[in-house]
Amino acid sequence: MDLPKLLFTVLILSLLNYESSSATAWDDEDFFKTCSSHRCSKHGPEIRFPFRLSTQPPSCGAPGMHLSCSGQDTILNHPVLGPCKVTEISYSYATMNVIPPVDSSPHCPLQKLMSKNQSTSVYKPQGPQLQGATLVVCSRDPIPANQYDIVGPISCLGHNNQFWYLADPYTYMSVLPLDCTIISKGIPMPYSYDKKGRINWDTSNFKETANRVINDGETVFTWYSSNITSICQQCEDEGRPCGFSSQSGQAFCRRHGLRVTLVAATSSVATFVILSLVVATAFYISLKSRYNKEIHLKIEMFLKTYGTSKPMRYTFSDVKKITRRFKNKLGHGGFGSVHKGELPNGVPVAVKMLENSLGEGEEFINEVATIGRIHHANIVRLLGFCSEGTRRALIYEFMPNESLEKYIFSNGSNISREFLVPEKMLDIALGIARGMEYLHQGCNQRILHFDIKPHNILLDYSFSPKISDFGLAKLCARDQSIVTLTAARGTMGYIAPELYSRSFGAISYKSDVYSFGMLVLEMVSGRRNTDPTIENQNEFYFPEWIYERVINGQDLVLNMETTQGEKETVRQLAIVALWCIQWNPRNRPSMTKVVNMLTGRLQNLQVPPKPFISSENHLAT
Repeated sequence: MDLPKLLFTVLILSLLNYESSSATAWDDEDFFKTCSSHRCSKHGPEIRFPFRLSTQPPSCGAPGMHLSCSGQDTILNHPVLGPCKVTEISYSYATMNVIPPVDSSPHCPLQKLMSKNQSTSVYKPQGPQLQGATLVVCSRDPIPANQYDIVGPISCLGHNNQFWYLADPYTYMSVLPLDCTIISKGIPMPYSYDKKGRINWDTSNFKETANRVINDGETVFTWYSSNITSICQQCEDEGRPCGFSSQSGQAFCRRHGLRVTLVAATSSVATFVILSLVVATAFYISLKSRYNKEIHLKIEMFLKTYGTSKPMRYTFSDVKKITRRFKNKLGHGGFGSVHKGELPNGVPVAVKMLENSLGEGEEFINEVATIGRIHHANIVRLLGFCSEGTRRALIYEFMPNESLEKYIFSNGSNISREFLVPEKMLDIALGIARGMEYLHQGCNQRILHFDIKPHNILLDYSFSPKISDFGLAKLCARDQSIVTLTAARGTMGYIAPELYSRSFGAISYKSDVYSFGMLVLEMVSGRRNTDPTIENQNEFYFPEWIYERVINGQDLVLNMETTQGEKETVRQLAIVALWCIQWNPRNRPSMTKVVNMLTGRLQNLQVPPKPFISSENHLAT
């Protein structure tokens, strides 16, 4: 190999190695900036990975491990027990102390803990390092508790001259009166921790701890998340915080002295950085050119199989004429920009330029492969497209009344919001439902949208809704009930729970149903499901707010006067939406069922169980 080639190779390898290590370091550091630790109060437990606050991005925590703040309390929404107060968290031992919510029924926390299977895919009761307390029952008069390491009697459990106690796990049962019988061993006892989060194994305060179990139902959970818990515990043993890399899909330990390392590395390469940049630029241009050719070839192969009987293909020169050189810009998003235009026959159109398309042209192919093949009154129509080199555009029918989002969230103006009277809400919800039903059942292939939200519902001249933006859509066979995805897709607030964690169920067309339910709840309430105007997000859980108003018969539309008939229409919409957002996908109705529910009578609708708590009851689909 000659000297120039050798130098080129050495420089490239050095630069790539340096860029790789420093980029990884900065990516790791970015995680801790984006996902910083929090406390709900000065002395409350620290919330950090693998936990996250519900207001933080999903990537800041492991699946199913989000906490929230209610005032100064830290809250865990446990799938079985409901909203529990978290009193302590030990990241070293992967344990947490929690207090279950108080029931309206006779208050007996210990009985509630014993009667329910509290294990979930993430949380399990009782840490493995400490034996739990023993529950004993005695048949004679109350025994002197101070005489033994026992606490009680437990008044809410006692009946028929029986007296129940919690006994220290290290107490010899032989010292108890003969009429005492062991009922259960291993009753979970909350741990006490030192300032460093390590468990205090001193059992001298057993009575204090036992009283917390009896009076408050305080218990202890361990947690486990595959490929995360073991790594994070190792990080804690080394005194380093734990984070998560979405690129590698693995947990990692934060590096010691990261900034010093980066400065030293920068200084060491300063002597040849200019030459390295020149070489890197040439290398990047070469790779970029090859990558663009591969994408172009992929799209051209797709378009050849797509056929010529569908929307017209335009050149980029045609697109510039249609948009008058992009003079009338309608909006801009993560994908690129949208411009108003006009076809040669005078038909107004909206032209979406895919400037930041998904890797390998996926968004372009998804759009053309889905709405390019179908025609329905409630689905926006694709009239044409352009694919020329790296330039890609999609040409749609023009929607003069913009998106539904404008009318739901009017930013303080009642002009747009007043348009959404209950009858119009019902018409719009029914139109969207029929469009989704067609996508799920009416095509040769089932089309899953995966991004149903108000922004993607456009309104035509007569304010009829049309579903748009199929960039995240997925095609599957009509008889295929479950689909596989490598990562969650959609928009925060509208993404179904199973897209975050398979423990909630399988991904299917029911994931779109969930998004539809959240959209309808926003429409009837005029609130975002994550409302930025609310000072403390953690005190406001949107579906719960709706649910409580429904079961209590309260008005859902707060900003306008409504007749009794309009109130019933809004209640009908809310009940249907609450069915749609059930956490278990099997409990959600199909869109065919949703259409029937929206066109039926309110009296025939049953109020669903709380959508944020699992229920054995489900709606037949």
